[in-house]
Amino acid sequence: MESRTTGTAVDRVRALFRQRPSQEYERIDEDPNDEDVRRPVLMIPDKFGEEPFSWFEYCIFVLLGVAMLWAWNMFLAAAPYFQTRFQDNDNILAHFQSAITSVGCVTNLGSMLLLSNLQAKANYPKRILASLIVNIIVFVLLAISTSWFRGVTSVGYLTFTLIMVFTTSVATGLCQNGAFAFASSFGREEYIQAIMTGQAIAGVLPSVAQIASVLAVPEPDHWASGDAELAMEKSENTTSAFIYFLTATGISSLTLLAVIPLIRKHERILESQMMASLTSVEEAEQSHRKVVSMWQLYKKLYFSAAGVFVCFAVTMFFPVFTQKVVSVVPPDQAPRLLQPSAFIPLGFLVWNLGDLIGRLTALLPFYVRPRPFVALIFAFCRVGFIPLYLLCNIEDHGAIISSDVFYLGVVQFLFGASNGWLSSSCMMGANDYVEDTEREATGGFMATNLVAGLTTGSLLSFAAAGVRGVKS
Repeated sequence: MESRTTGTAVDRVRALFRQRPSQEYERIDEDPNDEDVRRPVLMIPDKFGEEPFSWFEYCIFVLLGVAMLWAWNMFLAAAPYFQTRFQDNDNILAHFQSAITSVGCVTNLGSMLLLSNLQAKANYPKRILASLIVNIIVFVLLAISTSWFRGVTSVGYLTFTLIMVFTTSVATGLCQNGAFAFASSFGREEYIQAIMTGQAIAGVLPSVAQIASVLAVPEPDHWASGDAELAMEKSENTTSAFIYFLTATGISSLTLLAVIPLIRKHERILESQMMASLTSVEEAEQSHRKVVSMWQLYKKLYFSAAGVFVCFAVTMFFPVFTQKVVSVVPPDQAPRLLQPSAFIPLGFLVWNLGDLIGRLTALLPFYVRPRPFVALIFAFCRVGFIPLYLLCNIEDHGAIISSDVFYLGVVQFLFGASNGWLSSSCMMGANDYVEDTEREATGGFMATNLVAGLTTGSLLSFAAAGVRGVKS
């Protein structure tokens, strides 16, 4: 009886995904004599349901999403460690975070633009595997660097760090382009949602780990000498960074092992559909792939592309304010969780939890996906969250609305939830407005717009870096 009830619930969820929403704009008329239209389509059924949904495959795509953004979140979480490595150079100490963000975003966008224009001979599974291998190498080197070569100057270590950021950003571009295109090739939009959910999980877990590490460490001994206290803090930051980088290595390795069965299934289906004249699976896949320029896709997906771009451009203001807002409870009266060392990670955690819940709404039976134009309007409306931060306790200068519940529950949670819901809606709905043979290219195209939004937002957010509280 219990299993029958569970099966019915799963059937309802699957039935939801088979319902296609009405289109905001019509597809371009297809010429029945067009050779691209008449050729058979690999891995892309004409109707959802012909390629059965698999929770095992869904979980693999979730793991891919986690691995995709784990690198970025690890660099953010390791900020205290980098502060200890750069503390003897005030100029680097003040600007290393901006340097890491700029190099990461610009490199990621550049790699995405390049990869999106290399469709004809693209092997998306190989791009995914290559990205995971590169990330494993990068994070092993970073983990080693926390204990070895401690005598390297701040300039030398910043150079090494930026090279690692550049390398892992290229790998992230490979993974984003490959994973979204690979997921689109299955013709199941819930696999796109799985990647988006994995990205949200990658934001939640580092925040949880950081809060736990703060609460687990005993309160500092205020009777200890300044040098002893500084040495203890440096040791704790180094240990935390080593764990961060080692965890990132493990995540990439686990994802590499998990994705191999999915790639093998992809190849088996290609082999079963190969034409007799073709000599390899790769040739079969490439011969049935329609090369589409980004401009052609933009003409079909302008509202969806603009929606995801604006959504993430606005979202990138949240890290700038989150690291500035502290609890309204005075530090000498606040419990450990409301101390800045734990409250700031708590702000990141609540935002990322909202983001995760927003992305999971796509699995609910009553989920309604907005039309692309409506989604774009919602994306612009999210700008209204930015002034709300000015009502909070920025850098302990006082708050207009003196409430941590307002900051965490209204500003952070709703800002994150709106990002998760809107970004998933735009990314999942894009395939409804393109031809079946364009789905792989569409996955890479939408991922490029996502990264472009992140890059633009990160650059614009520097304008808010000097914002201070109401008493300033």
